[in-house]
Amino acid sequence: MSDTSETKNDVVTVEKFHWSDLYKKEDWLAVWIGFIVIIIAAIAVLLGKDGNAAFNFKALNFSKWGPGASDSLGSQLSKASFWTALIRTFLVTGVLFSIGAKLKGQSLKDYIPAYIVLFVLSIIVRLISAEFTFNRYLEWAFFALIVGLLIANTIGTPSWLKPAVQTEYYIKAGLVIMGFSVLFSNIIKFGPYGLAIAWLVTPVVIIFMWFFGTRVLKLDNKPFVITIATATSVCGTSAAIATGAASKAKKTDLSLAVSISIIFTVLMMVFEPLILKALGVSQLIGGALIGGTVDSTGAVTVAGTALGAEAQKAAVLVKSIQNILIGFIAFFVAVFFAKYVDGGNGGARNVGAGEIWYRLPKFILGFFAASLVASFIIKPIAGSAAVSSINTILDQYKNWAFVLAFTSIGLDTNFKEIAKQLHGGKPLVLYIVGQLFNIVLTFLVVWITLSGKLFPIPVLN
Repeated sequence: MSDTSETKNDVVTVEKFHWSDLYKKEDWLAVWIGFIVIIIAAIAVLLGKDGNAAFNFKALNFSKWGPGASDSLGSQLSKASFWTALIRTFLVTGVLFSIGAKLKGQSLKDYIPAYIVLFVLSIIVRLISAEFTFNRYLEWAFFALIVGLLIANTIGTPSWLKPAVQTEYYIKAGLVIMGFSVLFSNIIKFGPYGLAIAWLVTPVVIIFMWFFGTRVLKLDNKPFVITIATATSVCGTSAAIATGAASKAKKTDLSLAVSISIIFTVLMMVFEPLILKALGVSQLIGGALIGGTVDSTGAVTVAGTALGAEAQKAAVLVKSIQNILIGFIAFFVAVFFAKYVDGGNGGARNVGAGEIWYRLPKFILGFFAASLVASFIIKPIAGSAAVSSINTILDQYKNWAFVLAFTSIGLDTNFKEIAKQLHGGKPLVLYIVGQLFNIVLTFLVVWITLSGKLFPIPVLN
């Protein structure tokens, strides 16, 4: 994506590493941006006393408003704390992303005005998604995509706005921040149950969708096939970005995969809990099934909550354990594509460590590093409460990065281009068949592990 390579006569020319890559390449910049936010949030919490942060570094989070909510939009807008948080969010994200844009070689004269407008659009998205009724059923990701799509497919995305429309840039930084919340201790909480559900099913679904897409549907666009396969089996957009980078998928491939994933995530988030309730499925089994099959972490929480408190815990634990796979899958996809796909002759070829390093999305290293720091440094030293407090701050910065990314996806997506990519509906068939297989296999593993027929039923605290 940010790097280039050429494949000729089964020989891949790999771009050499330069030290300047560490501050000029998008993947590395995403790592530094993510860690700057993590470090400041950690300092604020660790230097604080009696559970209070040493200074306020929180990003703006709209409270629910509208009929049925305990707060009103007018009440929020009248508070000085609201505008302080908004300004803080704009300055932190704007300064970091602008510095990164400059280091990438962009003109700040072009980027900053475009970013300001993109940020305003993101405020509108967060505002709409915080409305009480909308918030109950739909995530901000849906509204971000819709707002962007409406602009792109009506008046068209203005050329002066395009310098800030950088989906991968924002979501990569968001993923590094998200890494701090992916604690390895979650594996211990759910033990072998979570590992079986999240780590056994996921690779099987990816392999199934790969062979179904390339052999049965005969889709030639292999980066797209692997991107939508991981989006389906892991966690939607986050996995799609990581795998798309590893397989060198085109921007249009990524947009199509994300669009399909979001549409079906919304449908599953609403209807899966209703169906599970109607079938009388227990909360533990239903929650684990939701965690393993609904693509987005936020949607998993909403769907699990709709089923019940125990279901929510099971759903979030399974999805959290599944999220740990993002980095591993990106690594294996990079190796697989380098060795078996990009050679062009259909067979395996020798792949050096240099090529694997080149193909590996570097921001994934930041994701892993953040997870390791949280799991094995901050938590043992400062305790779970400190990690939780840090994540409370980081969660909103991650969300703002993702809103910027999803809005960018919409602004960069044209329905006519998507229609050309549908190839007679084959991508939709691939997703639907893959998701059905995912649901059936996940339910089978969930029933085997959590029904009590073969293994003791775990108690979730």
